[in-house]
Amino acid sequence: MGNDRLFRVALAATVVAGLGCGLTQPASAQSLSDRFKGLFGGKSDEPAPTPGAAPKAEEDTGDLTCPEVRVRAGASTYAVAAPGKQPVGNDLRFQATIGKTARQCSLNGGVITARIGIQGRVIAGPAGAPSSVQVPLRVAVVQGGISEKTIATKAYQTTVTMTETGSEPFTLVAEDLVYPVPAPGTSDNYIFYIGFDPQALKPERPAPRKKAAPTQ
Repeated sequence: MGNDRLFRVALAATVVAGLGCGLTQPASAQSLSDRFKGLFGGKSDEPAPTPGAAPKAEEDTGDLTCPEVRVRAGASTYAVAAPGKQPVGNDLRFQATIGKTARQCSLNGGVITARIGIQGRVIAGPAGAPSSVQVPLRVAVVQGGISEKTIATKAYQTTVTMTETGSEPFTLVAEDLVYPVPAPGTSDNYIFYIGFDPQALKPERPAPRKKAAPTQ
């Protein structure tokens, strides 16, 4: 079985597992703090979710509604090719996919701070992945409707060390996404969009220096 065939089999298994995450409910409920511990590397007094089962993120009680998390269309995978090539077939170096998500919201003085957890996997392609992979992600708060309105957005990166297995998990928890409390009657239209954003890997241009005012 060639490298390309092996990659397709591994990727197909990952996609099936990801679909199971969205369709299967956990056998037992967990607190949100335990869910983050179980999903993202900590310890929990309760058993971690079984493979392929994605816990449904809880909403805060009271007047605060924590928006659901959705993967932005067209941003669910991140594929990188060999230099000068397209990320398809034998030219694919690696591909990252998103598997599980969780979220938590807290209210303080008219401002909401969101904690968004993202878990996924990087799979080496036929062209061979580098020893270290930078995974770029973006999280946005969007008010849905006839025309969507972006309320807040922020880019993040996480580094994945690849091994001989050619398939490594990654985890990112965005803890500093802040936005104003929604106007009355609009909170149900809010959505957390996540996705891969290759532009996040490009360093931001430094702000232009202001010219000094002429001396009198």
